[in-house]
Amino acid sequence: MRQLFHGKRISVCTFFVLLTLALAGMATAATPSTDAGSGAAGQGKIIETMNSGGYTYLLVESGKDKTWVAIPETTVKTGQTVSYQAGMTMKDFHSKTLDRTFAALVFSPGLDGNPAGDKTGPATSAPAGDKGSFASAVEAEKTAEAPPASTSGGSGGAVVPFAEIAVDKASGPNGYTVHEIFLKAKDLNGKTVRVQGKVMKINMNIMGRNWVHLQDGSGDPLTNTHDLVVTTAATPTEGTVVTAEGTMVADKDFGAGYAYAAIVEDAKFLP
Repeated sequence: MRQLFHGKRISVCTFFVLLTLALAGMATAATPSTDAGSGAAGQGKIIETMNSGGYTYLLVESGKDKTWVAIPETTVKTGQTVSYQAGMTMKDFHSKTLDRTFAALVFSPGLDGNPAGDKTGPATSAPAGDKGSFASAVEAEKTAEAPPASTSGGSGGAVVPFAEIAVDKASGPNGYTVHEIFLKAKDLNGKTVRVQGKVMKINMNIMGRNWVHLQDGSGDPLTNTHDLVVTTAATPTEGTVVTAEGTMVADKDFGAGYAYAAIVEDAKFLP
């Protein structure tokens, strides 16, 4: 499903990737870290609204509950009943453009079926294609600069620190260590690879998949080639050693300063 944003089509999936990696995966320098969690879809009546930084902020009332929601800048009005899509809930989020801190703010990709007469309002233009769909708006609202994209390994803003572990290399002709996958990323691009490692961290339900960080003790933490991300529909247990097999993709760039020299997509875990 796609939303219209200033006359261009953007991917809801890209929104979750950019938002999660840019806000949840980074360390803030100016203010304490902002906690992130998944936010369910909801509906209710708008009792307050404002536009700023490429977003429309809505205070949505549903029964006794009131929820602040941020969506791409859209024409709405108080008293209007809306349904907003599920997004990420940010705790104690400070908006620089509003100079206001929200105790909880749901970043939603948008409303379900804008009512007749309502249309997407003016906002910062997105670059052609999916890349950067919400990047400019997210950049305007972040409380600190994102780290620069890594050109040698995993994204600098999302990488898990190096762990002193030793995991055997995956068996089979397509078995590689974490470090080997980074070293041979361009040659392995588009091929099925197998890697064995310890589950260091899981980011759940981004783009409808789980993002799993694997380490096996190989690689160089100075170049971020020790931490490999695999995306999967499965839910491995953090701290366990698993064998993942999926499609290796080289030089994956999600925008907003988050790029991966190597990432394994649509992985399955072998018994």
